Amino acid sequence: MATVNLTDKAADSLKVDAIVIGVARGDHGLVLPAGTGAVDSGLGGRLGEALAALGATGAAGEVTTLATLGGMPAPMIAATGLGPVPADGQYALDSVRQAAGAAARALAGRTTVASTLAMVAGRSTAELVGAVAEGSLLGAYEFTDFRSPSDEHRALPAAFTLVVSSAKDKASQQAIAEATAVAEAVTLARDLVNTPAGDLPPAELAARAQAAGRKVGLDVEVLDEKALAKAGFGGVLGVGGGSSRPPRLVRLHYKPSRPKTRVALVGKGITFDSGGISIKPADHMHEMKGDMAGAAAVIATVCAAAALELPVEVIATVPMAENLVSSTSYRPGDVLTQYGGKRVEVLNTDAEGRLVLADAIVRACEDEPSYLLDTATLTGAQRIALGTRTAGVMGSDDLRDRVAAAGRDVGEQAWAMPLPAELRAGLDSPVADLANVAGDRFGGMLVAGHYLSEFVADGVQWAHIDVAGPAYNVKEAWGYTPAGATGAPVRTLLAVLRDIGENG
Repeated sequence: MATVNLTDKAADSLKVDAIVIGVARGDHGLVLPAGTGAVDSGLGGRLGEALAALGATGAAGEVTTLATLGGMPAPMIAATGLGPVPADGQYALDSVRQAAGAAARALAGRTTVASTLAMVAGRSTAELVGAVAEGSLLGAYEFTDFRSPSDEHRALPAAFTLVVSSAKDKASQQAIAEATAVAEAVTLARDLVNTPAGDLPPAELAARAQAAGRKVGLDVEVLDEKALAKAGFGGVLGVGGGSSRPPRLVRLHYKPSRPKTRVALVGKGITFDSGGISIKPADHMHEMKGDMAGAAAVIATVCAAAALELPVEVIATVPMAENLVSSTSYRPGDVLTQYGGKRVEVLNTDAEGRLVLADAIVRACEDEPSYLLDTATLTGAQRIALGTRTAGVMGSDDLRDRVAAAGRDVGEQAWAMPLPAELRAGLDSPVADLANVAGDRFGGMLVAGHYLSEFVADGVQWAHIDVAGPAYNVKEAWGYTPAGATGAPVRTLLAVLRDIGENG
């Protein structure tokens, strides 16, 4: 991962491969926000004129590059769009993050980059430093584990220097440390999700979770297929029964010295989802290596909670299985006994995520948490309802709304969704306690939420985050979001943990 540091030297004196500046769109054309003065001086006061001639508008997502032609030590300037000039003069922090990320992606082949984005004004320097650092680090991400070395590959920047008024400001230094910890967590989640399923069976995902947890001092427990059978994890075993690579369940425990409360995290870890006997269409099935994005997110989040020393106890329960077709696969019409004893009629083997999550939710509730957050690439209905960038959040009203607000604050779009009572009847089964899907397709995301709610213990505040769309970007990169794994909803989960630690 790239590095970030601070300097209070003038931008036009820095010997770097490129300098990033922010530009905005005003009512009458391009606007140069605060922080661009030194660069403008280095170009003889003609920065705005040069950018306008190149077609720069300041629109969000736009990056315009120009050569300095010896006007300063840096050979290139990258003007990244902040969008419209805000009426109150305060640029939204995610606008700054997105601009920093877009610039980082545009500077492939440049190793060292300086940025004046933390000087755009309107907010505290520490806030802006944190946003620029996070956006730059997230934007500079690339996954190269399976690429052969090539002289033609142009690596993304490896070092960012942020220009500020004081490089010794403790709040800004802390902001960089926190942004780095967050970016490391997102990077871990992205790397796990991007790894091909053939190289990441449940046992390997469990091993990587164990290694990541122990690196930051977590207590780690791994249950193999024998331990799962002995304890009665019927959902995990049923889903994973069709694969020669057996399931796992991992528990990661972070306990600070004086925790304010206890939070349970649960994430769906389907390392590959063929749909089972209710098999998926062949088109885009390769993307189902990302069906463990919920697991990757909670593994990364609990590790980051420890690295950041958040004042809340966090226990992550992560079920892992591969949903494949074989002579040992579970079948439509089978009845599984979930952990805790509830019996479920399986009507669709491609609704497997809720089966493994239900096991994990019951186990997580045995720890008597005050809050339980679960996340999964759970339903195609989420993408139909909210698109590919906005997560659906369901659960206890207060926590649901807090989670959705936290997601929007950090730039991981989220929307609170209801659990209409009439939809619950669709899960009634004539042969078991409930069915794993309803008889029709209406409200599929909400029906899945109802299913999970059946396994949450009384008195536990619960929220479910469906990231079927947001966790894996199948389109072009944008802002600080690459193609492929995005790392969502790691930053949302961390924001909620911070909120709980501060406000209970």
